[in-house]
Amino acid sequence: MTQSSHRRVIVITGASSGIGKATAEVFALMGWHVIGTGRTPERCDAAEEEIRAIASPEARVDFLRGDFTEMSDVRRIAKEIAQLTDCIHVLVNNAGGVRDGYYRTSEGLEATFATNHLAPFLLTRELLPQLEYAAKDSPAGTVRIIAVAADGHASCQAMNWDDLMLLEGFATTEAYSQAKLASLLFTRELDRRLSPMGIVAQAVNPGCVGSNFASHGDELIQDAMARSPCTPPEHPARTIMWLATSPEVGEQGGRYFRDLAEIQPAPQARDDRAASRLWMESERILETIGC
Repeated sequence: MTQSSHRRVIVITGASSGIGKATAEVFALMGWHVIGTGRTPERCDAAEEEIRAIASPEARVDFLRGDFTEMSDVRRIAKEIAQLTDCIHVLVNNAGGVRDGYYRTSEGLEATFATNHLAPFLLTRELLPQLEYAAKDSPAGTVRIIAVAADGHASCQAMNWDDLMLLEGFATTEAYSQAKLASLLFTRELDRRLSPMGIVAQAVNPGCVGSNFASHGDELIQDAMARSPCTPPEHPARTIMWLATSPEVGEQGGRYFRDLAEIQPAPQARDDRAASRLWMESERILETIGC
């Protein structure tokens, strides 16, 4: 494990393209230690080279490779991050996506729920020592965890507690909507648990972004993305930078933002009892696979 330095440290998942890459570029220009993760080695190599090329002289850029549908990869990446730094000031849980059907991972998890919820849940849990270490030496509210959420959460009226991974009666859009509702509930419960330590959790809605987000989605989702007006990844990256650094955003957590302003999620995303239950159910699912 390396010792902390004057550089602030940010971990960004899904940083090899799209919003994650654009966000990594912003913080590299600001002189931070940027630790990015990505799935495809070739894309990671290209992103790492491009980010380093524009980084300020004070910055440091590291890239880690792993598949966030596999919790064993998530745990490995968390250990590799711990070897790079003893403190994390900002964690951006950005990696996610939608699939064109039902895929079961080697660990028996449904891929959409695994990538969009269980992976950030597990990674955050595994990186808590580094986040807490940073919080001890930082003003309250300046260590932050940011979840990249989506409007799609509103389509899920409630979590399907009897079948969170929709292993029975799987449907692509329902699986994605439930996973994104889980992202907001997780943010709410995470902030409740960590705010006494001075750590703030927030969520961001990036809107429709021109990226490869839906490249593995079904024809319906890809067609909807193609017909929707999309903003460039740099647009939500600006909001993520603001969420990571703005003093006023550190005053109260568990909130939802878009375009540099707070917005209200659907009522089911503000259910504290559901948020607490989801945490326990997530722990239970991970325990079944030894995590």
